Amino acid sequence: MTNKTGWMGDFWGGTAAMLVALPSAIAFGVIVYASIGGDYGAYGAVAGILGVVAVGGVAALMGGTNRLISAPSAPAAAVLSAFCLEFIARGYGAPSVFTMVMLVALMAGVIQIAFGAAGLGRLIKYMPFPVVSGYLSGVGLYIIASQAPKFLGLPEGVGFWKGALNLFMWEWQSIAVGTATVLAMLYAERIVRRVPSVIAAMVLGTAVYFLLALADPSLYRPNNPFVIGALGGSGGIDLFGALEGRFILLGDLSWSDVALLLLPALTLAALLSIDTLKTCVIVDSMTHSYHDSNRELFAQGSANTLSALIGGMPGSGTMGPTMVNIASGAESSRSGLIAGFMAVIAFWMLGDYIAWIPVAVLSGILIVIGWRMIDRRSIRLLRSPKTALDFIIIATVAVIAVSVSLIVAAGVGLALAVVLYIIRQIGMSVVYRRIEGSDARSKIVRKRDEEAILRQSGDTFALYELHGTLFFGTANQLYSVLRSDLSDKKYIIIDMKRVQTVDITAAHILLQIKDILHEKEGYLILCRLPHKLPTGDDLELLFNHVGLLKHMSPVKVFGDLDDALEWVEERIISENREVESSETPLSLAHFDFFRGRRSDTLEEIENLVETRSFRQGEVIFQAGDLGCELFFIRRGLVRVMLPMGENKNIHLHTLGQGNFFGEFSFLEGSPQYTWAVAAADADVYVISRDAFERFSQRHKKASFEFMRSVAAVLAERLRSTSTELGEEYEV
Repeated sequence: MTNKTGWMGDFWGGTAAMLVALPSAIAFGVIVYASIGGDYGAYGAVAGILGVVAVGGVAALMGGTNRLISAPSAPAAAVLSAFCLEFIARGYGAPSVFTMVMLVALMAGVIQIAFGAAGLGRLIKYMPFPVVSGYLSGVGLYIIASQAPKFLGLPEGVGFWKGALNLFMWEWQSIAVGTATVLAMLYAERIVRRVPSVIAAMVLGTAVYFLLALADPSLYRPNNPFVIGALGGSGGIDLFGALEGRFILLGDLSWSDVALLLLPALTLAALLSIDTLKTCVIVDSMTHSYHDSNRELFAQGSANTLSALIGGMPGSGTMGPTMVNIASGAESSRSGLIAGFMAVIAFWMLGDYIAWIPVAVLSGILIVIGWRMIDRRSIRLLRSPKTALDFIIIATVAVIAVSVSLIVAAGVGLALAVVLYIIRQIGMSVVYRRIEGSDARSKIVRKRDEEAILRQSGDTFALYELHGTLFFGTANQLYSVLRSDLSDKKYIIIDMKRVQTVDITAAHILLQIKDILHEKEGYLILCRLPHKLPTGDDLELLFNHVGLLKHMSPVKVFGDLDDALEWVEERIISENREVESSETPLSLAHFDFFRGRRSDTLEEIENLVETRSFRQGEVIFQAGDLGCELFFIRRGLVRVMLPMGENKNIHLHTLGQGNFFGEFSFLEGSPQYTWAVAAADADVYVISRDAFERFSQRHKKASFEFMRSVAAVLAERLRSTSTELGEEYEV
């Protein structure tokens, strides 16, 4: 069932959008084709209208973004007019340049289709802001500079600076019409809010022209220099003959001529794509919708290809007509089709009147459009040294666009943006945090003699946590930071959890660090290597390629930071322990909890506890088990982990001889919420909650002292955990 409200909204939205797009499109067409010279400016007016028909209708028909209105745009006018002037200056004849304009627009449309097919839509809209801002500002300045002679009424061929310095060449009629148009563009919507400013400007400027004609009858003469002029007849240009001539002249172009068109076409395609996708993003934010970037590029490319073939201007998604379309109630892409259809009707109805559109009206409209394209807010970037370089890029691109070439400006802008990115990356420290070995601890709860060794010899290693981008610009920075530690440290731990990218240069720097440590029988320890970097690269595979992880290499790789710290601690302890201790199982009397108890009390406790043994890797208990048991480690290591779902666990701590675990289930009588796994062969004492309650009924004081000892250990563990969290999150 057809939504009548939707159809009506699309009809009025498309009609209003056409009325806004048409005057600008005519102006854009004139600025391009007038650059060729002769009577081609008159053809430009029709090219603009045909552009509204083809670009607007086809883009919507091919499934473009809902409510988006596509039409000839300022970037297209600036690039193509600069192209015309450049190739006319090179000595190409006007008919050849006329044909080349069509070919550039055609190639740009095909390139846009390729962009969409290759899935580049998501990338194009991330063009660096300084480049886009500088380029659009340059386009704005270029439009103003190119239209100023027409605004002043200067004779054809007289440049801006020559005419600006010769007041006797100025035509007061042209200045008056242009000034009225500019004022209407700037202030009409404040007075007549329902009429778009570009419509009001064209009506008022044309009205002023005919009022002046009352005083100067020569303004009524057809094809006078102040108006566009007729398409056909005396002094005009044959529209259909010109279109046919384009295809005939294609055969006269050499492959070298066509090759010269590739860069302008690529520049035009990129700018029209950026302009379109920027508008699509704004439409999304206003209508709570989501556009398909690649599909939109395919639609825009198809529209520009057809527009070039029928003699129209290329274009893009345009902001002004789109906003009018949305405000008028449009709901779908039908509004774009309607805008194109209404442009055909306007062409049919207004064709005879196009000849009488004053050139100064079009120049006034374009001067205001150019002024609005200039990013004047970018001057604020000079307030901060951090953004001053961005302003330099914007200004440089804008100046090159006006003084050299729009095409050259695009290339220079991209190059400067890349350089700025590298400079900023180099200025950032890749070291997130450095921790001296004496301050870094694994989660193993050590015995007193082992803690003493680590305090005394902990300065033999250092921990570095890296972040950001490790590439040729920051690799030497990393080496410089580590240089002092390489002279007196035996072990360097590098945590790579926060690293985003690594290039071959940074990998070779790590190779040098490994070689330096190897000379002193030291080790480079890498941990938490991302399996897949954001770039999609496999970091371990890269390190294998450069030989960093080759067989028997003095490099250790651990999946967890705590594992790396444990390995280093064990090496330091074994190197500094005078006599290698062979761990013997503790008896009950050697545990701090029971030390000093009477022999009969100990004997009673021994009757309550159970002795168990576990092999390395064996699960002692898992989350959910209702054991309500307390475990005392007689020998070995036990790792306690907190399950986080999806086979992920957080390593809480590793406990050794003389420690206990399972306390929460024991104290609360609730299921276990952690896992306990034997990290080495382990012997344990186990006492159940029921057995302890029977013991506490007969030995209240002993049981109280026992519980106080448990609470003290738990408080120490909590304090240690709080410290670790503070270091991890920098609170």
